[in-house]
Amino acid sequence: MTQEMPMTAQTAQVTVTQEDRLRADLYNFLGLLLSTPPDQMLLEQTAGLTGDEGELGTAINALAKLAHLSKPAAVESEFNKLFIGLGRGELLPYASYYLTGFLNEKPLAALRRDMAVRGMTRAENVYEPEDNIASLMEMMGALIVGRFGEPASLTDQKTFFNKHIGSWGGHFFSDLEAAQNSVLYAAVGAVGRVFMEIEAEGNRMSAE
Repeated sequence: MTQEMPMTAQTAQVTVTQEDRLRADLYNFLGLLLSTPPDQMLLEQTAGLTGDEGELGTAINALAKLAHLSKPAAVESEFNKLFIGLGRGELLPYASYYLTGFLNEKPLAALRRDMAVRGMTRAENVYEPEDNIASLMEMMGALIVGRFGEPASLTDQKTFFNKHIGSWGGHFFSDLEAAQNSVLYAAVGAVGRVFMEIEAEGNRMSAE
């Protein structure tokens, strides 16, 4: 579903805080789960996650418990019903669709312009539109730690999030949480929904 975005510049030796590395890790983790069905190794790694007593930690703990009970074949079937299906899956995880009701619309064009400015390109063998949620999670993780050059400033992270994710990401994760075919992915949806709320609140606080 997602594309591998090659590094176009050497990663700069800029200090990234532990908090930001954890944010990037969660973005990358969500991107990975949303790009392809998890194999046994990823399910085991997910089952080993632990969270605190906060809302995000509670959601992560619930995801870990479901991952422990899940088998790769069942999760692959769930993934296909949600995102692929016969003709289309239950959900269409694209910014253009959520914001306009159609695929390949202005939100995708705007994203491509911003990707070019930041040195991000789609891999040649990938045909999935770049505005899918998995790719956007990966892009945010990459911007935070500087996979395409220097780590993005908090202002740039906020701008990218608000423009390309904040307006629809939480809605998508809520839909995933409530989707008819969601089992493991209901828990993925809960983690994503809470994380999007935390990120949006962090952006609001930084603007004050």
